[in-house]
Parts: sequence; structure tokens; C-alpha cells
Amino acid sequence: MYAIVDVNSRQYKVKQGQEIYVDLQSAEVGTDLTFNKVLLADNEGNVSVGTPTLSNASVSATVLDHVKADKVIVFKKKRRKGYRVKKGHRQQFTKIRIENITV
Repeated sequence: MYAIVDVNSRQYKVKQGQEIYVDLQSAEVGTDLTFNKVLLADNEGNVSVGTPTLSNASVSATVLDHVKADKVIVFKKKRRKGYRVKKGHRQQFTKIRIENITV
């Protein structure tokens, strides 16, 4: 069984027991989250497609950790002008485990 769920305007294909990284959530480590925007659910060949979402479906997950991605370096240069700018960015993510998918 799998489902396609909308989390912060991003779509993820999830299965029970799967661990995924989503955009930073404002929840403490160990708390449970429920996502109600389920776009599609497949239960052993029985596919349910929402218009746009399924009304009675939900996905429950547990917050495992808050992590940062690898650093992305942004380097700008204009030749022969002495212009150089080096900046970095690290995106923050929340690691969650999918506990249950209800349709």
C-alpha cells in the first residue's frame, strides 16, 4: 500500500515504515503528525484518486529528527573587475517515519 501526500505544497510517495525528509516542521522530536491532503491511495491494486484530495484518507507520521542538508556554495565573480562574492546555504529538513496510511 502506498499513497501520494501533499506536505507543504510538495508531493511525496510514501509507504508504511518509510523514512523521508520533508521541509522543516514546527513539531518536537517524537511527536505525531497527521497529513490529511492525500491525493492518491493504492491498496493492492485498488487505486483511489482524489478530486483534488481524498476526503476520508490520512497519513500519520512520527518526527524522528531535525537535520540540515549539505552546504550549497553560491559564488559570483565578474572578471577583471575584482568582484567576488561567496555565500553558503544549508536547507533545514525534518526526518519523519510514516506510521500508518488510512483510506
